[in-house]
Amino acid sequence: MDTQKPVTAAQKALGDFAPKLVELTDDVLFGDVWERPQLSKRDRSLITCAALVATGKTDQMNFHFPRALENGVTQEELVELITHLAFYVGWPSAMSAIARAKELLEKKQP
Repeated sequence: MDTQKPVTAAQKALGDFAPKLVELTDDVLFGDVWERPQLSKRDRSLITCAALVATGKTDQMNFHFPRALENGVTQEELVELITHLAFYVGWPSAMSAIARAKELLEKKQP
């Protein structure tokens, strides 16, 4: 019987190059932290997206914005999150995030 775990996106992208970082990503971040019952995955997605907007991590938005939608955040809520944060984290951060969100969300529509 094969009990091997499926290959994750992190393993595909970085497994040979940074195996420990991939292990921590898969086992600790997504295997433990994201699975804790104290917050829903939807709430974790909102928090994560807000942190990415606040810190200007647009590359990470490629993964987390679509995942937020999978976790129950609506497109309207994501846009509102970014709009709201413009006044707290700065206009350039919000404009960069909204451009990335537009790019990602338009790809998902037929």
